[in-house]
Amino acid sequence: MARIDAFLKLGTQQGCSDVHLAVGVPPMLRMHGDLLPIKFRDLRAVELEGYIAEILTRSQTEHFATGQDLDFSYVSAEGGRFRVNVYRKETGIGATFRSIPADVPTLEKLQLPPIVTKLCDFHQGMVLVTGSTGTGKSTTLAAMIDHLNSTRKLNIISLEDPIEFVHPSKMSQVIQRELGTHIPSFAEGVRAAMREDPDVILVGELRDAETISMAMTAAETGHLVLGTLHTTGAVKTIDRIIDALPVEEREQTKSFLAQSLLAVVTQVLIKTADAHGRRAICEVLVMTKAIAKLIQTEQTHQIPSQLQMGRDLGMQLLDQALLAAINARTIDPDDAYNYASEKRAFQKFVTDTSMLPKLEATGPVAAPARPAAGSSG
Repeated sequence: MARIDAFLKLGTQQGCSDVHLAVGVPPMLRMHGDLLPIKFRDLRAVELEGYIAEILTRSQTEHFATGQDLDFSYVSAEGGRFRVNVYRKETGIGATFRSIPADVPTLEKLQLPPIVTKLCDFHQGMVLVTGSTGTGKSTTLAAMIDHLNSTRKLNIISLEDPIEFVHPSKMSQVIQRELGTHIPSFAEGVRAAMREDPDVILVGELRDAETISMAMTAAETGHLVLGTLHTTGAVKTIDRIIDALPVEEREQTKSFLAQSLLAVVTQVLIKTADAHGRRAICEVLVMTKAIAKLIQTEQTHQIPSQLQMGRDLGMQLLDQALLAAINARTIDPDDAYNYASEKRAFQKFVTDTSMLPKLEATGPVAAPARPAAGSSG
């Protein structure tokens, strides 16, 4: 048993999402969004290097020795599965272990908007799940793949970095391929997948122009493509895709988005009302003729008004979703306030008043005193 497994077991027992190990500080656990140290000494460089060396393969050790970061999956002796990133910093090495549940959560358990389930019924087009790092994008996509795997007879090809949730084939065949192990890049993975009779292609991250272009081609040629971007809103997602591709392809890209983009789901993780967990709250864009026209005429700044009025189609702004969850008393209003765009509407729900902006004095300003009669100027 690797020595590092003791820290991972502790983190799993505590229900944490991540275990952080770095030289110069004690091990830390990410608990419901907060980073907390455990009662242990500061880790020394030689000590942590020894811990990490015990779980690396020879090829991983050689790769890390070249100065590059490592991304891989690790299964501990206790059976826990983790997504691992090993890196170097000023004082030595560090590693982050993201805990991956043994069972793939269902869309219902994640309490995602019903429209997310409906998006799995499409046979062609692109669905993007976006958000900053650590907002549960991989978990949402895993739940979508599990839904497809459980309800339809498909060939599903999942390209990941690294493989996180393991999907045993149910009604569908699920083929999981890992970046660096089975494919050299996401773009090459998509190119190969299109020769493997796919129905659904999951692209772990649309991180460069070539991958975005290949994913667009796959979506246009009769496949359902699921992917992620590190963007924090529907409008930013669309602008990011347009800006990522060469200028000469701008019109073609706008045409693709208008015709083949099915939806953008942007999520954040908000603490639950009882502070014992976090829940995904989503902004949702569903493509309509009106939104397609705004994209083609480069008026994406008007899209939020379409989201606000599109509740019947499953659309919602993030602020709308946050307010609904606050009124349902399912999330912490203080945490929601931090993520809201128009914070004024959330101020009346905040319990920690120190978070609110300080009000400046608004009373009449006293006029300067006049000099006394007969005094010199």
